Amino acid sequence: MPERKPRKDAARNREAVLAAADALFARGTSPEDITMADIAAEAGVGKGTLFRAYGDRSGLLRALYEARLEPVTDAVESGPAPLGPGTPAQERVPALLDAVLCFKLDNRRLALALEGSGSGSPYQAEHYERWHGLLRSVLEQIPGLTDGDFTAHALLAAVRADLVEYLAGQEGLPRERMRAQLADFAARVMAGAASGS
Repeated sequence: MPERKPRKDAARNREAVLAAADALFARGTSPEDITMADIAAEAGVGKGTLFRAYGDRSGLLRALYEARLEPVTDAVESGPAPLGPGTPAQERVPALLDAVLCFKLDNRRLALALEGSGSGSPYQAEHYERWHGLLRSVLEQIPGLTDGDFTAHALLAAVRADLVEYLAGQEGLPRERMRAQLADFAARVMAGAASGS
């Protein structure tokens, strides 16, 4: 039996839903206030369409997050320096963290909504596991670094969505200063971890 292709209207609905959710999160001030009903109304589809396609609000957030993250993921998996796999680990770690930070700065409300959904723990989210695994594998290439697992967790804590929102929103820390501070922090953590101190 031939594989069924998604109907054209289903693909069109998906694009409309993701665009609507994207617009609502960009405009909104509180990610928790954006409901499935809001997104369905903005997209011009029924709520049932959303629930059939995404299961629940968390599923929709994950789909939107993944769609937004796709260019970064592609660059990490097969792109050129500094993100791509051919880059030395000492350069790749800060570049990966910078990419995550910039992504979260550009998608602050969406990142907050996703990290705050579901179990309430960003550490159990699929996207976190992916970033942690990648970062750990790169850290383990640094000579002398003995605990890539914990070091990856510690470095990713610096780009949690709630911290990024606090620093950018509440503290008004400029983007370039945040990026420079993160790069400095990553360099110090890697140096300390590699020296065993």
